[in-house]
Amino acid sequence: MTSLHLIRIALAAAISACALPAVAETVVRIGMTAADIPRTLGQPDQGFEGNRFTGNTMYEGLTVWDLSAADKPSEIIPGLATGWAVDAADKTRWTFRLRPGVTFHDGSDFDADAVVWNVEKVLKQDAPQFDASQVGVTASRMPTLRAARAIDNMTVELTTSEPDSFLPINLMNLYMASPAHWRKLYDGVAASVADPKERSKRAWDAFARAASGTGPWKMAGFVPRERLELVRNDAYWDPARRPKVDRLVLLPMPEASARTAALLSGQVDWIEAPAPDSISQIKQRGFVIYANEQPHVWPWQFSRIEGSPWNDLKVRKAANLCVDRDAMRDGLLGGLMVATTATFEKGHPWHGHPTFEIRYDPDSARALMTQAGYSKTRRLKVKVQTSASGSGQMLPVPMNEFVQQSLAECFFDVELDVIEWNTLFTNWRKGAKDDAARGATAINVTYSSMDPFFAMVRFLDSRMAPPVSNNWGFINDPEFDKRVAAARHAFDPAERDRALAALHERSVDEAAFLWIAHDVGPRALSPKIRNFVQPKSWFVDFSTMTIAN
Repeated sequence: MTSLHLIRIALAAAISACALPAVAETVVRIGMTAADIPRTLGQPDQGFEGNRFTGNTMYEGLTVWDLSAADKPSEIIPGLATGWAVDAADKTRWTFRLRPGVTFHDGSDFDADAVVWNVEKVLKQDAPQFDASQVGVTASRMPTLRAARAIDNMTVELTTSEPDSFLPINLMNLYMASPAHWRKLYDGVAASVADPKERSKRAWDAFARAASGTGPWKMAGFVPRERLELVRNDAYWDPARRPKVDRLVLLPMPEASARTAALLSGQVDWIEAPAPDSISQIKQRGFVIYANEQPHVWPWQFSRIEGSPWNDLKVRKAANLCVDRDAMRDGLLGGLMVATTATFEKGHPWHGHPTFEIRYDPDSARALMTQAGYSKTRRLKVKVQTSASGSGQMLPVPMNEFVQQSLAECFFDVELDVIEWNTLFTNWRKGAKDDAARGATAINVTYSSMDPFFAMVRFLDSRMAPPVSNNWGFINDPEFDKRVAAARHAFDPAERDRALAALHERSVDEAAFLWIAHDVGPRALSPKIRNFVQPKSWFVDFSTMTIAN
């Protein structure tokens, strides 16, 4: 072939390439409610908003939530494990079969050794990769897990401290980070840092800036407090869940008005929790509002330590009867909430048959307060710690001010202690006895009610008091403990449902919380975004959506 012929071929190819239209990168920009990017090293902070944006995107657990449907509750399904079983002779031992052919973003293989490594990063203090900063948001969510052992390359055995039927659910909170990538970073700082703990810390810091999980999205750029950019993982193990959008840009925007303004001005394509008073304007501009009742509760959690005014059942019941939840929904929140009557509503298999009815009945509330020794002239002072914004907090300050004004009609004087969201979340794990509570007798942190542990056990079991888990108020009720054990040790689904219904029934009769709202997860999206599913879940799947140019 002559040189002239080659030049002609090259010229023809260049002309042909120029004739083809350039394919624009598809990008979705999201305004989050968090004030900072949730941690990216594999165990997010910022509550479940962290799991939603930097957990379930870049990482996965052995089990995951099914987020494919909008008309039924989400369920736990196989993730990086294809199946599991508890040992019939020893119900503290579980066998998990792992999914073959999965690789981390750095190209290394996912296997049983990787599972053991990730368990030990939060449970084994003498492991090189142990990271105390990841323990609080992980170990407290799977408190019975004690050890992991590789049986073969694709099978792992997990051991619990007691029989625990909740373990497969808890494990969706343990995200798998790449051991090979971490070791490379660890070895890279070996020459300059002699202390193993400091070397480990620096390796994790570097890992957070160059994350490697197995999820459908990969890190492409990260500026703390400013933005996180994720790109599609074309090598993701499940072809059906490979993202249809090229790039996802996450932007912290804690103020509802700022998020709304960013959406209306075209700075972002999607916002979480739009300002309720802007909903009509958002719709008029052609944006789409998504909402769906979620298993997520907006409560006050009471201190039950010595001297707390909430130790009086009459006071706890009075507070639950003194708030007009329907007025909050229809007025303050523009319909974007569901009024609660408990953690689980009637018809749910875990509701039970409580005798105390949570409703708006201020006359009965005042009667109870009178019986407790309070009146218009002898008022009860209480203090609640809350946040200015944050994951699942909805509109925390206006909502707490509504509750404050409501309770004032029933002889309560409520002081609000408003702090930054991530600080509040950290304080939640420290408990009412800690100085971080700053004298608060209640705390306002929303909680997921998707599963038994998150919905009830971590609050009601006396063994879950800080630092173990989220029994912030140090509830210590032998009957709660008895019913928790019955549910945890029940491996038959029907038996477990009965035990959980009994536990929930008592929590309502004991007015364990001040229940206010179920979130509906409102978000506003550009009309260009299609094929998004808003599930009955706190989490969402970003992989299904498409965007029109």
